[in-house]
This record gives sequence, C-alpha cells and structure tokens, in this order.
Amino acid sequence: MMMTKQITDPPIEEKIEAIQAGDIVLQNEILQTYKPFIAKCVSEVCKRYIDPKKDDEFSVGLMAFNDAIFSYEQDKGSSFLSFAKLVVKRKVIDYIRYHQKRPNLLSLDEINDTEQMENPLVIAAAKEKHQIEAENIKRKEEIALFNEKLQTYRLTLEELTKASPKHRDARESAVQVAYILYLDSELSEYVYRKKKLPIKKLLKKVEVSKKTLERNRKFIIAIFIVLSSEYAYLKDYLKDYLKDVE
Repeated sequence: MMMTKQITDPPIEEKIEAIQAGDIVLQNEILQTYKPFIAKCVSEVCKRYIDPKKDDEFSVGLMAFNDAIFSYEQDKGSSFLSFAKLVVKRKVIDYIRYHQKRPNLLSLDEINDTEQMENPLVIAAAKEKHQIEAENIKRKEEIALFNEKLQTYRLTLEELTKASPKHRDARESAVQVAYILYLDSELSEYVYRKKKLPIKKLLKKVEVSKKTLERNRKFIIAIFIVLSSEYAYLKDYLKDYLKDVE
C-alpha cells in the first residue's frame, strides 16, 4: 500500500510575511478564514454574541485585524494571533467608548474617515505591549538557559545570589577578572574543560589576592559564562561594569 505524504499548512506567521510582501489573494483568504476568530475577540469585548453580517463592532474588528497583519513584526517574539487579538480588542474598545460619548452619531463611514487618526495610536499601543511581552518571554528563556549552563559548572542561581559580592567595588573587580579570563584563550580553555578557575595562572594576570579570587570564584565563573555566551539581556546588565575594561 503506497503511503501518501501529508502536506502541512505553513504557520500563519509565514502567511503574514507573504501578505506583507504583497500577496493580496492570501490576504483575502486569511481575512475570510479568521472571521470566527475576529468575532470571538469582539464578542469578548462586547459580552454578547456578534453577528458578522449585522454588527458594526465586527466590521471594526475586521479592519483592526487587517491592520494587525501589516503592523505585525515576527522578530518581536509573540505569535501573530496574540498580537492580532490585542489590536482587535483595543480598536473595538475605542469604538465603543467613542460611540457612547456620541450616541447615534457614529457610523462605519465615520470610522473610515477617522481611521487615519485613530489607527496609529491603537497600533502603537498594541505594538508596545506586544514588544514588552516578547522581551519578557525572551528574558525568561535566557535566564533558564543561563541556569542550565550554571549547572554544568555545579552552580545554581540561588548559590550565585548568595555568592555575589555585596559592594559595588568588589563586583566591579570580579567582573574585570572574569573579562580578563574571557579574553585569554588559554585560561578560557581551562575553564571550559575543568569547569573551575585556574587560580595560579590567573594570579599572574590580575591584581587580586588568592583569597579574594577564591571567595568570589562562583561569581567570576558566572560572569565568564555570560561573556562567553549570547545572553543579550544579561550582557546589557553588565555593560556599566565592562565599559571601563573593554
């Protein structure tokens, strides 16, 4: 019996990228396919059933979903549907608030007329929250990866918290030692291989006592791990300490 290869539908993020590149046919297809999703988002705001053929709120949500397609940035980290849901809800909320202030005066034609004015503010707010959420996710992922790497050196985040120098001068000194260690290929190789500090060799390169090196060993190793890896957020935290030694 011949097996047929199953064709999987590409992720919606790939489709959004194609639409942003000018695929109008795919744009119309996505708008049709996600009408139930849009109606659900609008319904959650209005707290009632939304009829796509009759309710103005749905039309507002549909326009907002279309705006989300062209303002979505995949490299920010969150999924498109999470971003679109936020944009749709905020646009509908703005519509309802405006409608309540001016009863019987707001029509869909007026919504179209004020689109240029309202939309940038809504999208900007949605994108800002989207970016913050994405950065929080990336920061948590980075800390998790850092913790995993620490464990290969038989260290934990809890230990590191207790072992960190209490005074700023001591922290700066330990960071400088870690930076010197990182720049020296021979010493770095020793740390990678042995998972510990080369105390004797390091003493020849730094103006720090053996006792201080041993006391700050865990902290120095942790900083060395950060410098040796692609930890953007953790490196950003260290930038003030490193600016005088780079």
